[in-house]
Amino acid sequence: MILAAIDIGSNAARLLICETSMYKDGTVDYTKLSLLRIPLRLGFDVFDKGSISDTKKKELIDTLNAYKLLMKIYKVEAYKACATSALRDASNGQKILEEINRETKLNVSIISGQEEANVIYETHIAENLSKDKSYLYIDVGGGSTEVTFFSQDNTLLKESFNIGTIRLLRDKVTDKTWDEMKRFIKTNIRVHQPVEAIGTGGNINKIFSISKRKEGKPLTLDLLKDYYKELSYSTIQERKHLYGFRDDRADVIVPALQIYISIMRWAYAEEIYVPKIGLADGLIKILYKEVSQKKDG
Repeated sequence: MILAAIDIGSNAARLLICETSMYKDGTVDYTKLSLLRIPLRLGFDVFDKGSISDTKKKELIDTLNAYKLLMKIYKVEAYKACATSALRDASNGQKILEEINRETKLNVSIISGQEEANVIYETHIAENLSKDKSYLYIDVGGGSTEVTFFSQDNTLLKESFNIGTIRLLRDKVTDKTWDEMKRFIKTNIRVHQPVEAIGTGGNINKIFSISKRKEGKPLTLDLLKDYYKELSYSTIQERKHLYGFRDDRADVIVPALQIYISIMRWAYAEEIYVPKIGLADGLIKILYKEVSQKKDG
């Protein structure tokens, strides 16, 4: 069965197409057929002006029409499409969803920050973790950051904060919001020691790539601090030249590191694992469950 997930974020819109099959032991294999990312950067409109401009709306609809054509070519049997922080906060978000449906015939739903954390949980990262350790799952996006806390094989906490890379670039994160996240981490997570972090999002994936670490090996907090210092003192052009970053990565990678480092410091987490999964992976797994239950029913 071939399934697709569309994730419309504050920085980019992603299309993930997977082939799913059940193995003889009952487990489900998810084979990635295609992953496409278009940097629409809707957050720059929303966090500055409160709404999405006609120009960005057209780019979004064009992108979704292209994604629809790709899904047809791949013979996708079912899809799930969600929008997160930018469309969530846009005053014209609901109206744009109606236009998307009219122009593309795709059904897109806006999910809350808590629902976003729940979808990320569906990546089943917890299944691969040691049962006697505590883990803090940090997903940093353009508009928000989701944290999920696992301890001794249980999910204890899931929370979403309006602290994201584009919000930080546009100076739209208040000290009060930072304090709320800091208090949440210190109050709920410091008591469960030791804590190891797990990071998802395009920025931590890029840091992992340039670090040349082997798959499955963690990045240290000190290494993240080193990258933060180095990249903070370099210009956008220098980051692009030295590391091959795209424009839409070169500007957001520093605020992303600021978020990861802050959370790890507050939680006393010295290492962070980077499994290279995210919201779209969770959407695929939720969709597989839904489609399977319909078939069984």
